[in-house]
Amino acid sequence: MTDNSNRDPQALRQAALDYHRHPKPGKLEIRATKPLANGRDLARAYSPGVAEACIEITKDAEAAQEYTSRGNLVAVVTNGSAVLGLGNIGALASKPVMEGKAVLFKKFANIDCFDIELNEPDPEKLADIVCALEPTFGAINLEDIKAPDCFIVEKLCRERMNIPVFHDDQHGTAIVVGAAATNALHLAGKKFEDIKIVSTGGGAAGIACLNMLLKLGVKRENVWLCDIEGLVYEGRTSEMTDQKAEYAQASDLRTLDEVIDGADMFLGLSGAGVLKPEMVAKMSDQPIIFALANPNPEIDPEAARAVAPNALIATGRSDFPNQVNNVLCFPFIFRGALDVGATEINDAMQLACIDGIAQLARATTSAEAAEAYRGEQLTFGPDYLIPKPFDPRLMGVVASSVARAAMESGVAKRPLTDVDQYHADLDTSVFKSALIMRPVFQAASTATRRIVFAEGEDERVLRTAQALLEETTETPILIGRPDVIGRRCERAGLKIRPEDLEIVNPNRDDRYRDYVQTYHELMARSGVTPDLARAIMRTNTTAIGSVMVHRGEADSMICGTFGQYLWHLNYVEQVLGSDDLKPAGALSLMILEDGPLFIADTHIHAMPTPDQVAQTVISAARHVRRFGIEPKIALCSGSEFGNLDSQSGRTMRDALQVLDGLGLDFQYEGEMHTDSALDPDLRGRVFPQSRLQGQANVLIYANTDAAGATRNILKSKAGGLEVGPILMGMGNRAHIVTPSITARGLLNISALAGTPVTHYG
Repeated sequence: MTDNSNRDPQALRQAALDYHRHPKPGKLEIRATKPLANGRDLARAYSPGVAEACIEITKDAEAAQEYTSRGNLVAVVTNGSAVLGLGNIGALASKPVMEGKAVLFKKFANIDCFDIELNEPDPEKLADIVCALEPTFGAINLEDIKAPDCFIVEKLCRERMNIPVFHDDQHGTAIVVGAAATNALHLAGKKFEDIKIVSTGGGAAGIACLNMLLKLGVKRENVWLCDIEGLVYEGRTSEMTDQKAEYAQASDLRTLDEVIDGADMFLGLSGAGVLKPEMVAKMSDQPIIFALANPNPEIDPEAARAVAPNALIATGRSDFPNQVNNVLCFPFIFRGALDVGATEINDAMQLACIDGIAQLARATTSAEAAEAYRGEQLTFGPDYLIPKPFDPRLMGVVASSVARAAMESGVAKRPLTDVDQYHADLDTSVFKSALIMRPVFQAASTATRRIVFAEGEDERVLRTAQALLEETTETPILIGRPDVIGRRCERAGLKIRPEDLEIVNPNRDDRYRDYVQTYHELMARSGVTPDLARAIMRTNTTAIGSVMVHRGEADSMICGTFGQYLWHLNYVEQVLGSDDLKPAGALSLMILEDGPLFIADTHIHAMPTPDQVAQTVISAARHVRRFGIEPKIALCSGSEFGNLDSQSGRTMRDALQVLDGLGLDFQYEGEMHTDSALDPDLRGRVFPQSRLQGQANVLIYANTDAAGATRNILKSKAGGLEVGPILMGMGNRAHIVTPSITARGLLNISALAGTPVTHYG
């Protein structure tokens, strides 16, 4: 649990205000998706060209999905009558919240969103306004409208509109509660149809949660609803609504303390301190307590566990485990609904959403979520009933489940032809490397390769090993101590254990003598004594992995998650180098917003000779084709087409001559500045006869300083995601990564290592 109690409230308040004020007011802006740089663009964007799109839509209303942003546009609508815990603060004061909701739509599901705050307290008039917005939006998210008005507005809008209308305060909360309850019952060994539920709070969210629990199998007679007046019972008239009356009990009991006896689940959406420890003591064994009031729950989790140590607890706060957060639901249920042109968000879609969220929590935690929540235990169990919002798998799992349910329930106007492919496409949009890595993974899937990881105790390596076992035919081999590997797998919430893996233990392994002999035979004439060989085979995991590949016990080795690149390269070259296998260069693939860009040599030849540059170019072209990309290679330097007599210019000109004599089948050109390589118009003005057509996708530099600087700038300032570095020239027998690599980066390198050399020459 994160403790924020010692933080200065005034400092927190000021930080929040500064966040909303700087560097420009608010959290949203509008950006054009098409160029508008000249008269031609203007004539297409507006008059006269815009008329053509209008005409198509008059012919077929569905054409609006093709020619406008409507199919990916949601309105967040409120009248500000029930904002967070602030109450009826009005439409204008609610705008920061609605802007925040729009930001979450964009961040988590790439849905464009307008916030609309309306000065209209009358629910029927508010519904009239919302319905009039239908031509503009693909869906409506109602937000922070007080009960019972919210029920009226939603009902009228759903009846009159042919697009999804979703009141997130009701149904979003209900969906996440449903997922958390599903997993809590799974742990407790109980079933929905058997449990007794006591709930406090008869507002929109509370009623929606109870309605959802009924859909999941809870029996109405087992639900006991309490509010500020006590139990909702038959015949009660004070503080009653039609929605509460649906849960009225025929009972003489009147208080929460009386009805809590024997309850399996407490569901609180009311206020702080409502549930007392002595009440928890009356509940059943391993009670489920969802104390969701904000900012302070109905009972502090520590107080609940003091009387029920095995309680399964969720709150609405981020500083306790199991935060019931609507962001787990609403971006993704809208994503799925929009993508199939759903006319509504029905029960089937909501139940599919619950199932997807619940299943994801029971699966192994993603490396990305583990990184975002470093230090937290993200293993399915009492403190991890639902996934974290920054788990990138949510979009693929939940949106595809919702889309499938919409199609099966008959509300999809644009059904998908392949839901599995849709799921894969969503993952591609989240995992930036997925699309470009697809050909590599496909090639790797056709062969079984044994990959040895030199740093087998690293958590990133362990996550990669599990992914390889689950998703590929590759066999991971880990160098490390089994007891350490076991503890770290358990701590990281991984399913694998040492007995599931092939492990080489440097401290004690039956193959140790053989490895020492092999290494000594290779290095005896390089000053390595038998004693030194023994020491290296006990302590140097890169050397051990290289020896395994040399002996044919592994097909490829991956190292470098810590340490210096050239240190690792020294042992790789010692053991695996030969007349035919020599490091030609390190190639880094940078995945940018506008596409991939390859950079070399980033690590190996500090000041390469022209022949080494030429070999780097040839090797880079071969590797780029592994990704299904035709190489367009620029030889970059401080000189541009001979305008400067510098060392880098001379090196690149000489390398160009070497390449010209080889009759190569790909485009290359040099020497040039980096901006000329990436801007064909600029290059055309400087050197019209250039043989390179279009934008270069491979940049080769005359020294590692320039290549490495370009790589690091693209990572740090342009948000580039690196795949690599790829060690070229070693026949795919070894790859050396860098300490900043992520678990997904290791998985990508593993796919490259898992591709037989015959796949790319």
